[in-house]
Amino acid sequence: MTGMSKRKKLIKELVDKKKEYELEEAVSILKNGPKTGFDQTVEIAMKLNLEQSAAPIRGTVSLPHGTGKKVRIAVFCKGDFEKKAREAGAEHVGGDDLIKKVSEGWFDFDVAVATPDMMRDLARLGKILGPRGLMPNPKAGTVTTDITKAVTELKAGKIEFRIDKLSGIKGPVGKLSFEGKALVENIRIFITAVLNSNPRLQKPQNIKSIAVSSTMGPGLKLEKGQFRQ
Repeated sequence: MTGMSKRKKLIKELVDKKKEYELEEAVSILKNGPKTGFDQTVEIAMKLNLEQSAAPIRGTVSLPHGTGKKVRIAVFCKGDFEKKAREAGAEHVGGDDLIKKVSEGWFDFDVAVATPDMMRDLARLGKILGPRGLMPNPKAGTVTTDITKAVTELKAGKIEFRIDKLSGIKGPVGKLSFEGKALVENIRIFITAVLNSNPRLQKPQNIKSIAVSSTMGPGLKLEKGQFRQ
């Protein structure tokens, strides 16, 4: 408990909860916060003044410096596509056998990619994959015949974002060990991609707040105007 109290005290000294920070300053504060024994994930959280049903906001963004996390990819495909998927670096590749494995409760992957011909069979896993955010989707580029491109981009740092039931959008944008400049660039590109994904987000009143945080660190509100072109 003493350690936790000390951590909270240090965080309280670093952060002004009433202030909206410039991005560079916020990243600097996170990097200078209390240390941990692991490399913390840095995450962006955006709160929108929109209802989920009225604004089906989703999209993808390629982070130039990646997320710092090894992405495990499962590719649902058959024939020649299986060879391409393996050569591109997918950890799990298969057709009916892979579908059966998932139906039995196996989920040892972070992203699923599928060729269009597999979607009819995958549909029966919708209630299993959907709630976990693992269902392949054409809008996210995870239903495609260009398997090599899809896997390569995902390995390099392409991630998906979507509005949740609480009208929020969250996404990992790197690790605390990244150089400050790299984190700033990843964050700016992520937020810009979200703002450009739907015309409604071009209206300032529809963005309630934007915050950046690390796994064990503080959450810092960001000044919203700095991301407007």
